[in-house]
Amino acid sequence: MALTLATFFTPVIFAASPTAPNIILVLADDMGYGDTGFTGSEKLRTPHLDALARSGVFCSQGYVVSSVCSPSRAGLLTGRDPRRFGYEGNLNRDDKHYATRPELLGLPPGELTLGDHLRSAGYATALIGKWHQGIGPGFHPNERGFDYFCGMLAGSHSYFPLRDRNSIERNGTPVTEFSNDYLTDFFTDEGIRWMADQKTQKTPWFVFMSYNAPHGPMHATEADLAKFTHIEDPIRRTYAAMMWALDRGVGRIHDWLKSNGEMENTLIVFFSDNGGPSSNGSWNGPLSGGKGALKEGGIRVPMIWSWPAALPAGKTYTEPVSALDLLPSFLTAANAAPLPLRAPLSHEDPRNHKRGVQKFGAYDGINLLPYLRAESPAKPRSLFWRLQGQAAVRNGDRKLLRLSHRPAELFAPHEDAGELNDLSFEERERTEALFKELADWESMLPTVPLWDSSPFWQSESAKHYDDRDAAAEPK
Repeated sequence: MALTLATFFTPVIFAASPTAPNIILVLADDMGYGDTGFTGSEKLRTPHLDALARSGVFCSQGYVVSSVCSPSRAGLLTGRDPRRFGYEGNLNRDDKHYATRPELLGLPPGELTLGDHLRSAGYATALIGKWHQGIGPGFHPNERGFDYFCGMLAGSHSYFPLRDRNSIERNGTPVTEFSNDYLTDFFTDEGIRWMADQKTQKTPWFVFMSYNAPHGPMHATEADLAKFTHIEDPIRRTYAAMMWALDRGVGRIHDWLKSNGEMENTLIVFFSDNGGPSSNGSWNGPLSGGKGALKEGGIRVPMIWSWPAALPAGKTYTEPVSALDLLPSFLTAANAAPLPLRAPLSHEDPRNHKRGVQKFGAYDGINLLPYLRAESPAKPRSLFWRLQGQAAVRNGDRKLLRLSHRPAELFAPHEDAGELNDLSFEERERTEALFKELADWESMLPTVPLWDSSPFWQSESAKHYDDRDAAAEPK
């Protein structure tokens, strides 16, 4: 019998702080690093995202925890490195294609989400759009901390649900009538309608606008396509139109907040779940690699933090930050503490003490707010990745990349975004230290992956590793 969340935990709801901000997390899907105006695109138009970047802090070295969708989302939702609880591979195939029990395919029930923590702190919570954290009993968003859910449980969907396959649901009930036939605009409608419903309540709210754009299938409206006739490649033209619709949604959300007096005390965070793949016409700007790779183009994303009441405007933060930092930052803003995990902390490995390696805590991120406000200097930190025969660690201004088919390489991504200059031979001591740190991290992982990885790396992404022509935007 599959276990539901009630088996582990009965939530306790506390009154929210009277100064607690509303929180909006806007996530793009498979967006290229260079595909906004503020990151260098001259072909695409993203005026509302550009304005959002000007209104807050742009983190130029923002990282996600995986270069594929599902484990990346597991990390940002839980504030914990997903490899620690076996969530390493993607969920992009039918259950029968995974060598594990179907009831394991999803975010383990012992893990808590942003929705769980913020709901316990007195917030109303909603998730609009893509879930991609499991579809069986115990995995549904309504069982994972979100009062309201409207979207799809799987990883992709037609953008024209009235014309093609439709598996959009609202709190478990199929949606048959749509305010807009184009899915990106429909999700924006849903988010604004839900926020408007919260106006009558006396509590702050958190909405995760989990857009599936510009992930495939490559669908755009004729009106949006007409704005990008200057782009020669038909796939990139469609991609540009899909980004235009996503940007339009961000603009509509901003306008609603402003017209309803909610702008000043609303914290908005925007980024993509991973870098852009070659299949959707995206462009990762100066970064090498793409989705599925642990090169910068797979794991480094444009990240914006905007909160007019508490964060400066028009600033760029150049130190590495992580999607794992959402949880401690959001809870600090809400003046709330994290909940204890439902499952025992099996990751307290006694070997850590002998190695002098810092033990895993319950959560892996840091509170970014004092750093974004320049109240505290950046502290050294290590970020780790592992996926499909690849592993990497970023510590300070160096990143070590270990692949199964070549010796480990050392890069300085803060000044060599294309990872063109391998420093491993001239910096042997630093290379060996990071290699050992990566090995120590891997030895502390408490489980093997709960399911095998998708075949994406072996097929599409492999060619990105030796692709050095990353600087020119596609025509």
